[in-house]
Amino acid sequence: MPPEPTPLHTGRGTDENLLTSPAATAVLEDAAAAVAGLDALDTPTTTTRPWWRRAVSTGLPPLVALVVFLLAWQAVWASAITDEYKLPAPIDVWHAFAKTVADGSVWSILWTSVSRAFIGFAVALIIATPLGLLVAKVRVVRAAIGPLLSGLQSLPSVAWVPAAVLWFGLTDATIYFVVLAGSIPSIANGLVAGIDQIPPILPRVGQVLGARGLSAARHILLPAALPGYLAGCKQGWAFSWRSLMAAEIIAAGPLLGFGLGAFLKEGSDFNDMPAVIAAIFLILVVGIGIELLVFRPVERRVLRARGLALTT
Repeated sequence: MPPEPTPLHTGRGTDENLLTSPAATAVLEDAAAAVAGLDALDTPTTTTRPWWRRAVSTGLPPLVALVVFLLAWQAVWASAITDEYKLPAPIDVWHAFAKTVADGSVWSILWTSVSRAFIGFAVALIIATPLGLLVAKVRVVRAAIGPLLSGLQSLPSVAWVPAAVLWFGLTDATIYFVVLAGSIPSIANGLVAGIDQIPPILPRVGQVLGARGLSAARHILLPAALPGYLAGCKQGWAFSWRSLMAAEIIAAGPLLGFGLGAFLKEGSDFNDMPAVIAAIFLILVVGIGIELLVFRPVERRVLRARGLALTT
């Protein structure tokens, strides 16, 4: 009789023994720990502090700096190093500011300038956003006006005021033109820089998923370029605020209302140094307030969404 065939050895029992051996178990545990560590690195970690600690850490340093500045100012004034009409006492500046508060004119002054700044900045966003997308994605457009945008960004906005007065006269159109000329290049260049820093794989994935044209810009380019776009918006706001002050100082007239720039110019015309310094401080306070109340919360939210905000 022929011999019975020998069954093939599959090695399954050996593989199972190898997988369940102590050495294999240790290797698998080390691999799992390594993967968990990498996942922990990618996981956003936030540290929540009590509200009073946040208030102290945010508000105390500026208050201390302000007190030190006022004490140094008072010391310089008391030493009589310079004439008092050039450097008034802090209390005189406070009286000039309190006078505008008492008669209610400070609110109309602030509203005139802040409303112009917000309207001009909103129009600049509407114009600069599609312009930045075109410059970033269309090579011909970038080659044609890309250097021009960079040059306009470095051009002092005050240079536009005389030309705008000749073009539009002493009207609100002059003010808004100067604001737009100062803010549009910064916003557009910020968006271009943000899009240039997007990893190339993201637009490719969007094309595979069917995102093209406006859909790709809305769902891929703008969200991915948001940090750079936000930085451009912050710079654009700063430029628009400076442009507005320059326009209000130079192009002053009865048809243009009475804003912060006109308030500053009036103090200069009447050699009223306390009013001049009070106007400067009001301009500074508005700029700091917009930064703290508008841009900083938006920036923190964007960073937190990307796992970059470690403290809240």
